[in-house]
Amino acid sequence: MANSNLTAAKRAKNDEFYTQFHDIEKEINAYLDYNPDVFRGKTILLPCDDPEWSNFTKFFAQNFQRFGLKKLISTSYAVDSKLYKGGYQVTMFEESAAHYDAKKTKKHGKIFTLDHDKSGDGKIDVDDLEWNYLKGDGDFRSEEVKKLRDEADIIITNPPFSLFRDFLAWIVESNKLFTIIGNMNAITYKEVFPLIMKNKMWLGPSISSGDREFQVPDDYPITASGWRIDNNGKKFLRVKGVRWYTNLDHGRRHQPLQLMTMADNLRFNKKLIGKTEYVYYDNYDAIEVPFTDAIPSDFDGIMGVPISFLDKYNPEQFEIVGYEKSYHLRTKIYPTQIQIDKNGKRSNVTKLNDGAAIKVSALLDDTTCYLVNDEYFVQSYKRIFIKHRAKTT
Repeated sequence: MANSNLTAAKRAKNDEFYTQFHDIEKEINAYLDYNPDVFRGKTILLPCDDPEWSNFTKFFAQNFQRFGLKKLISTSYAVDSKLYKGGYQVTMFEESAAHYDAKKTKKHGKIFTLDHDKSGDGKIDVDDLEWNYLKGDGDFRSEEVKKLRDEADIIITNPPFSLFRDFLAWIVESNKLFTIIGNMNAITYKEVFPLIMKNKMWLGPSISSGDREFQVPDDYPITASGWRIDNNGKKFLRVKGVRWYTNLDHGRRHQPLQLMTMADNLRFNKKLIGKTEYVYYDNYDAIEVPFTDAIPSDFDGIMGVPISFLDKYNPEQFEIVGYEKSYHLRTKIYPTQIQIDKNGKRSNVTKLNDGAAIKVSALLDDTTCYLVNDEYFVQSYKRIFIKHRAKTT
C-alpha cells in the first residue's frame, strides 16, 4: 500500500529524499556479484542529484577504480529551480573553487565529472571530482542533460518521485541501462507495468520488504511518524514501499520459487489453514492467491498474486499475463454498483477501498473481486496475473 510519508511528500512536491550510502552499496554490490564487469568501461550518469550531499556521487567516486569506470557524471538542480526543494547551504568544496559564483548557483545547475587523476596521487577517487555550472537549471528534461544521458551507458539515481513516470519515460526513450528508486505502487502505473510484463524492467535485488531510511533537508517538515534526528542534527525519515527498478541483470531473478501443490498448501501453509479451496474471481478466469508463498505448483491456469510477488519473480518460471486493469482478461462486465450500508441506505459507488467487503447488486467493471457467498463480494488488493511457464523437455 502507499506509504503516508511518500503520499504527503508527493502532494507537497517535497522530493529531496537522500538515499543512504549502505543502501546504495548493497544494491550495486548485488549486480557486481552476478556480473563483476557490469560497470567496467562504462560511463555512469547520476542525474537529479545533489552531488555535494548525495551518497550516489560519493559512492561511485570512491569506487571508481574498483568498478573500472570510464567516466562518472553527476548533475544537480539550480537553487531557484522548481525541482530543487532542499534548504540550500553552500559547501566548502563548492565555495573554495575559483569559479564559484553565488548568483550562478541560484540560476544554474552544476555538473560534476570524474575521469582522470587530477590530484596526481596515482589513483582516481573522490578527490579528483571536478565541477562547473550547467547552462540551464539542471532539469533532466533539458536538451543539455539529455545530451549527458545519451553519452552515458548506465543511469543511476533516486529521481523526484512526483516525476517518476516522466523520468522513467526519459530513460526508456534513450534505451539505456538503469537502476532507479521508486514507490512500489508505481508497478501498476500504465507507463510502468508493460515494461515489467515484457521483461524490459524488473525489481532490484536488495529491497524486498520492510522500509528504508532517507535523509531529508534540514527544513523538511516532519509531520509523520517514523522520523529521527541524529547526533549531528540531521533529519531522517523511514519510508515503506520503496523498491529499486532496473534493467540490470542480477542473480535473484533467476532463483526459482520453491512451491507446494494446491492440496499441500491448504494443509500445511499457515496462511491458508482453514480454507478448503482456492477461490476463483467472479470477473476474471483466475484464482486468488493471497500470498506469494501460496502459489501452487500444480495449477496450470491464471493466478492473481500480490504485487510483492515481483520481489521473487523468476521469468524462466512464470509468465506475467496482466493485472487487474487488463480488461482483455475480464470475463464479466458489471453495471453500476449499488452499495447498501448497515442502515439499509442504498447509494451508487464509484470507487472501493482495497480489501472492502460490500453488499452489492453489482460491482465496478474495473475491479478485481472474488465471490465470498451469494450476497457479499470482497475486493482484492492490487493483483498481478501470472501463470507457470510451460515446461520444456
